This record gives sequence, structure tokens and C-alpha cells, in this order.
Amino acid sequence: MEQVCQSCSMPLRREEDLGTNADGSKNQEYCHFCYKDGKFTDGVITMEQKIEKLVGMAAKMNISEAQARQMAQNILPNLKRWKKK
Repeated sequence: MEQVCQSCSMPLRREEDLGTNADGSKNQEYCHFCYKDGKFTDGVITMEQKIEKLVGMAAKMNISEAQARQMAQNILPNLKRWKKK
């Protein structure tokens, strides 16, 4: 199975897709858009706020709002960052 960011589900295909830990090493779980220097780039954000953010980004990629929202609502709850503990 393809490795994806555990915050936004972006595919992690190349080294440069990976976020960074506080020590500068590559983080294997999160992408460079979501995780930098050992912290989430969007700080304290709810899953619902993240969905809205992703829906906005999807519009720029010619994905309909309804389709983007459906995808995000189906995928995000299963990712490590958003799973209920």
C-alpha cells in the first residue's frame, strides 16, 4: 500500500515529500506541507478545519467541492493525526 501523509493523505512518493523532525531528519509519517521542524504547520486545528482547508486546495486542482469534501470526510478520520484515541 502506498504511504500517505497521516495528516492530509498526500502520497509520500519521494524523499522531498517528507516533513522534517525537530533535529532536521525526515519524518516518515507526514508530508512537508503538514509537518516541519517537528511541528504541524497548521498548529492546533480540528479535523473539520483541516477538511475545509483541503476542500479549498482541491478547488485549485479542479476537483469539485462536493467531491473533495466527500473524499476528505472518508479519508481523514482514518489517518493517525485524526484517529480518535
